[in-house]
Amino acid sequence: MNTKEKNFVSAVVYLHNDGARAVEFCRAAAAELEAHFAQYELVVVDDACTDDTVARLREWGREQAAPLTILHMSIFHGLEDAMNAGLDAAIGDYVYEFDSTELCYPASLIFEAYRTALTGNDIVSVCPRSVRGGSKLFYSIFNAHSNSAYKLRTDAFRLVTRRAINRVHASSAHLPYRKAAYAASGLKMVDLEFDGQLTVKSRGRFNLALDSLTLYTNFGFKASVTITLCMLALALAELLYTLIVFTTGHPVAGWTTTMFVITAGFAGLFAVLTIVVKYLSLLLNMTFRQQKYLVESIEKLQK
Repeated sequence: MNTKEKNFVSAVVYLHNDGARAVEFCRAAAAELEAHFAQYELVVVDDACTDDTVARLREWGREQAAPLTILHMSIFHGLEDAMNAGLDAAIGDYVYEFDSTELCYPASLIFEAYRTALTGNDIVSVCPRSVRGGSKLFYSIFNAHSNSAYKLRTDAFRLVTRRAINRVHASSAHLPYRKAAYAASGLKMVDLEFDGQLTVKSRGRFNLALDSLTLYTNFGFKASVTITLCMLALALAELLYTLIVFTTGHPVAGWTTTMFVITAGFAGLFAVLTIVVKYLSLLLNMTFRQQKYLVESIEKLQK
């Protein structure tokens, strides 16, 4: 008796010079999907690999029965843009997002995430209990300044429903940071935990962190306001110092006045910049960025 799930699922896997680990990961993921789903697909995104990753994966794909699609990017795009391309190519009702081929968790969590999604959760994140200090600092800042009801965490992979993908794409054609977009979608989101830690670092995470804080939080605006208030406090302190110097009868000719003008000028400059930052943040929230990835070719392998 066939008891496999009838929902069609897609697994989007990001690759950039992963070598043999890419094949090991895809083999483990395909085995788990084959065991539980009647229909599924693997969509691997070749983000301009320069090693033997694609050759190894192509050889494996021709030898096994899993439906495999290799999405070749024209140039190196980075994780978020490349995964956006993979999501656009995926056709599943449920889509796994594997940002890394590091298999530091039990493979059984792949199906466990799907079972959790069936209980009414549109986004299921599988997260390690142990995280690095840099990631912990970023998420603490992000969550403190985000309006989302859900707190973001470091995750190994996530499962999202087609409804979640459609919801976030309805707000923006391009997703600068998918995880934050899902959290801000208003759909139900839950975390599954495992004992372990991610060790593989992807490129461009610092720039992504800055973009995320700008687009999905009010951190930039609050920072601008804080700097402006500090500069105003310095201006007031300089004014007080000037009055004290003149009152005591020991003025330094021209120095106190010059310092006061400079400090007040900086305070005014930061006040203007605060207004500019606020308007820019509003414009970004309304428009975001347009789709900008370039796909070179699509290769489908089926035994």
